[in-house]
Amino acid sequence: MIAIRRILVPTDFSDPAAAALIYARALAEQFGSHLHIFHVVPEPYVYPWGTEISTMPLADILNQSDQLARTRLTELVGPDETPAGGLTTSTVIGAPVERILDYITEAGIDLVVIGTHGRGAMGHLLLGSVAERVVRRSTVPVLTVKEMQKPTELEELKSQ
Repeated sequence: MIAIRRILVPTDFSDPAAAALIYARALAEQFGSHLHIFHVVPEPYVYPWGTEISTMPLADILNQSDQLARTRLTELVGPDETPAGGLTTSTVIGAPVERILDYITEAGIDLVVIGTHGRGAMGHLLLGSVAERVVRRSTVPVLTVKEMQKPTELEELKSQ
């Protein structure tokens, strides 16, 4: 049998990421795996110049973004929802794909469960896909979870 000891869920706090977390929790319970929930705070060049946020000192932007991400991560998993195998939440600043791939190696991840927004061809062409690039470059298996089509689907999935 394949041992899945460590599962990584990169999150951008979107609905597809929430659906991926539900799948990852179920897998973690099934296999007794340690669950890693990870958020990458985008590098500063991602913030558009000429907006209010671009006038703030860079260190303040990064600190506020990191603190907000840490708060949101703790809200994702309540104390009663920690898998038997354990839970780690963490954030890092950088390019999402690169930092996710680094985390896979550094934490010895066995499986990645990642949400995908399911953008159309034009959206994908213009914006790219973090999930697709992780799938292409990951050294471990990656399970992609599509965005829920109906608002109730996410709630139905949570209740199963």
